[in-house]
Amino acid sequence: MKNHELLFGTAYYPEYMPYDRVAQDLDMMKKAGMNVVRIAESTWSTLEPRDGVFDFGYVDRVLEEAGRRGMKVIIGTPTYALPSWLVKKDPDVMVVTREGQARYGHRQLYDLWNPTFRFHAERVIRRLAEHTAGHPAVIGFQIDNETKHYGNDGEEVQKRFREYLRGKYGDTETFNRTFCLAYWSNSIDRWEDLPDMRGCVNGGLMGEYEAFKRRLAAGYLEWQAELIREYKREDQFITHNLDFEWKKFGADIAQDGYSYGVQPDMNHREAASCLDLAGTDIYHPTQDELTGAEIAFCGDAVRSLKQQSYLVLECQAQAFKYWTPYPGQLRLHAYSHLSSGAMGLLYWNWHSIHNGYETYWRGLLSHDLQENPAYREAAVIGKEWKEHGRELAGTKQPSRIALLVDNRSLEALRWFPIDRDLSYNDVVRWMYDSLYELNLECDVVDVEGLEEGRYDMIVTPALYCADENLIRRLDDFVQKGGVLVSSFRSFVADSHSTVYPDALPYGLTGCFGMSYQQFSEPGRTRLGGEPVSCFMELLKPDTAKTLAAYEHRYWGEYAGITGNHYGAGWAYYIGCYTSGPMLKEVYQEAAQRAGIRISELVWPVTVRNCMTSDGKALHYILHYSEEEREIPCPYLLAEDLLTGNIYKRGDRIHLRDWDVVILREEEDI
Repeated sequence: MKNHELLFGTAYYPEYMPYDRVAQDLDMMKKAGMNVVRIAESTWSTLEPRDGVFDFGYVDRVLEEAGRRGMKVIIGTPTYALPSWLVKKDPDVMVVTREGQARYGHRQLYDLWNPTFRFHAERVIRRLAEHTAGHPAVIGFQIDNETKHYGNDGEEVQKRFREYLRGKYGDTETFNRTFCLAYWSNSIDRWEDLPDMRGCVNGGLMGEYEAFKRRLAAGYLEWQAELIREYKREDQFITHNLDFEWKKFGADIAQDGYSYGVQPDMNHREAASCLDLAGTDIYHPTQDELTGAEIAFCGDAVRSLKQQSYLVLECQAQAFKYWTPYPGQLRLHAYSHLSSGAMGLLYWNWHSIHNGYETYWRGLLSHDLQENPAYREAAVIGKEWKEHGRELAGTKQPSRIALLVDNRSLEALRWFPIDRDLSYNDVVRWMYDSLYELNLECDVVDVEGLEEGRYDMIVTPALYCADENLIRRLDDFVQKGGVLVSSFRSFVADSHSTVYPDALPYGLTGCFGMSYQQFSEPGRTRLGGEPVSCFMELLKPDTAKTLAAYEHRYWGEYAGITGNHYGAGWAYYIGCYTSGPMLKEVYQEAAQRAGIRISELVWPVTVRNCMTSDGKALHYILHYSEEEREIPCPYLLAEDLLTGNIYKRGDRIHLRDWDVVILREEEDI
C-alpha cells in the first residue's frame, strides 16, 4: 500500500443484498472516490454452509470486480459469528457466563477456548487466507471482530486461571495474604480448593481474574494473527477493529449508545501487540450532539498504541434516526478522524440491510439503494482525499501530554464505585474532554505503555490502582521538571486493589504537598461558586498552595484543588468532581508550567496539529457548530489545503456551519 494514499471505503456484504448488484455497487463506490472494501468478517455460514463444505464464490466475485476497478480489499476472518451447524455439532462452543450458557443466535457468544471451535475456526481461517492472500487486490486481513473475552467463565477458563495463580504466587499462603482472603473465610489451603470465580466477592481477586481473561482474549487474536502470517504476503497487513466501552442512554438495545471510554473486556495494548496496523471502530453522537470528542478520544487512544497512523475500520454514515448527519457533518467526521492520525476510514456499512437484527442501522445507502445526500457528501470526501491524499496521509501527531488509562483501576472502581452516577470512564472523559475543549492535544496511554522522557505533562484520571514502581516513576518525573495533574481516587491501592496502609495519595504526599484521611458526599458543598457533585476528598495542604477551598460551614477548612512546586516540576491534585471550567483553569496553569502553548481558540473551534511526511506543519481547524463565525489566523503564513486561500497572522478566517479548514504553514508563497 502506498504511504501517500488515504484509504476510503466501506464494509460490504453482497450476501445481504436483495438481488445481485456487485458490479453496480462497486461502480457507485468508485464514483464516490472510494478505493477499498472490507468483506467476509461476519459470513462463516455463507463461506462454509456445511461442515467442511466451502464456497468462496461471493468473495471471488468481489475480488474480481474490485480488481477490475483498481480497488483494494481487506479480508476479514469470519469467526465472530458462528454457523448453526457448528453449535449443533458441539453445543459447548457456546460461552458459559455468570448467567449460564448462552443460546445460539447472537454474535460473539462463543467460547474462545473450546477445542471444537478452535479446530473449525482454524480450518476456515486457513482456507480463506490460502484462497485470497495471492490476489493482488487484497491489501490486508482483519482478524476477528471487536474481540473481547465475552464474560467467559467456563470450566476451561477456571482451570487455566487456577494454574496461572499457582505459577504467579507459588503457595497458597502468599496468595491468601496478597488478596486478604482471610476476610469472610475466603482463604484456601490447597490450590484445588479455589472456588468457581463466579461466586467471588473479593474485588482484588476479581480484578486479577478479569485481567487474566483480557490476556486470554488478546492471546486468541495472536493465535489468529499467526495463522494469517503463514499465508499473507510481506506487503499485506494484519489489523483488528478495537472497540470501546459503549455508553448507553437508557435500557434499550445497542442503538442507545456510542463509543465512550476504556474497553473493560479487552486491554488494547495487549491486543495490539500482534497487529501490523492498529484498527478501530468509532461511533458517536451527531446532529446537535456532535462535539468531536469521541472521535478525538478514541483516535488518540488507538494512535498511541503504536505511535503511528491507524485505520478506522468502522464509522457511521447514517445509522440511527438520531445519527442522520446534518449537511456537512459527514465531511467533518471524516476530517476529524484524519486529524487524530487516521490513515483512512471505512463506513459500516455500504447499504442498509432489508432484514435482520440491524435493519435500521442504516448504511451509506438507504433501503432504496440509490444515491442520497449522505452518498453525495461522501463523494465530496472521496474527491478531496484523492486530490490531497499525498499530504494528508502518513502524518505524525507529536503530543507533549499523556493521559493515563488503566483497566485495573476501571475494574476496581466497578467493585468500589466512586458514586452510582460517576464511573471510572466518566472521570476519564471529564479529564480528557476538558483538555480537548482547550485544544491541549494528548496521547491516551495505557499505564503499562508509559515511556520515560516522552512527555512534559501527565494526567491521571482516577488512577486507583498504582504499584510502587509507577508511583516512583511519577515522583521522579515531577522532580525532574515534569507537570503532573491527578484527580481524586488516584494512588489509593496497589495492583491487587489492596488499599495502601498509609497517607493518601500513597507515595506522593510529598510530591503533591498535601494528604487526606477523609472523603465525603459533597451535599451542598461548592467550589469556586460552583456545586461539587458525587465525591470529594478533604485535602490538607502541607507545602501545597490551595488553588480552591471548599465552600461549606464544616468542610471549608479543607482544600479541593492544590498545586505544589516539587523539585523542578509541579504537581496538581483535583480532590473532587467539579465543573469543567474549574478543571480547565488548572489545565491552563499546568500547561503553562510545562511550557506548552495554549491556543487562543477553544471548542467549538477545535485545532488539531500534525506534521506531514515532508516536515510541514499542518493544522486542522474543525468547527463543531451550526453558527457561522470568524477566527483570526494564528500562524505567520498559511495556505488552506482544501481551497488554496492564503492567510497571514491575524487575517480573518470565515468558518461555515460544520466546517473544515486545513492550514499548511508556509515560509513563503
